[in-house]
Amino acid sequence: MPFQDVGEVREKLTNSGYIPSDEVATLVFLAGSTQKPILVEGPAGVGKTELANAVAKSLDKKLIRLQCYEGLDEAKALYEWEYAKQLLYTQMVKEKINDVISDATDLTQAVDRIAAQEDAFFSERFIQPRPLLKAISSPEPVILLIDEVDKSDPEFEAFLLELLSEFQVSIPEIGLIQAQSIPFVFLTSNNYRDMSDALKRRCLHLYIDYPERETEMDIVRMKFPQIEDNLLNQLIDTVGGIRKLDLKKKPCISETLDWARSLLALQVNDLSSNDLENTLSVLCKYKSDTETVKDNLHKII
Repeated sequence: MPFQDVGEVREKLTNSGYIPSDEVATLVFLAGSTQKPILVEGPAGVGKTELANAVAKSLDKKLIRLQCYEGLDEAKALYEWEYAKQLLYTQMVKEKINDVISDATDLTQAVDRIAAQEDAFFSERFIQPRPLLKAISSPEPVILLIDEVDKSDPEFEAFLLELLSEFQVSIPEIGLIQAQSIPFVFLTSNNYRDMSDALKRRCLHLYIDYPERETEMDIVRMKFPQIEDNLLNQLIDTVGGIRKLDLKKKPCISETLDWARSLLALQVNDLSSNDLENTLSVLCKYKSDTETVKDNLHKII
């Protein structure tokens, strides 16, 4: 069991630079206790990926990350055959191949004899493991992060079901490979598309939203201990006001931290509407959002 109780999760994550809510700490403890994956959903930038990083750091475990995208297939996620290496070995043992087929009476017999040796060239020696195979082949438990799983195709999502259910994969040329140790699995989703019920059944579900005001203050203060309370309060209240607007992408905690870093670099001590307008590009990622915020400056500052 990775953690003894929820309190230990909270303490270790905080020491690793991640301030968890009670729900986050509880779900991480349950995932470690039951060996079930966590499906973490929420807006981009709220700390879903950072949670996996913090758990890896707090447990002193290796983090293996699979970045998902449209068109991702088993070859990129699980394994690939090293064809160049196979060809090189074929050239190196060419004389041995000649010995194997030297007394063959016809082409069929020669092919049969070569086929009998194919296990030598389709073995783990010639496999290039990708993140999923690395995770289940590791003798020590690792943290497996399947990032932005919602960007992968439904066919790849279906492929994940075997891995997440039995922690085993099938390689046709070799057979069934079972996990030497069960990885601590995180899947993240930005709600690009809905995940299937089959995948959700195999996971504990965690939704991370924008942090509460006090939590966000604690996060900024932890990252930038030199920030003054006056600026910190102004910064948090301003970001909270911007989030109330009808925006294409509301600023998340990652933008809050970027903005705090920017204001400190500019040596801003007392936030003004001019300071906000000059640094809006740090908070807003779309021109329409920038214009909306500018039109509502009097409400925000």
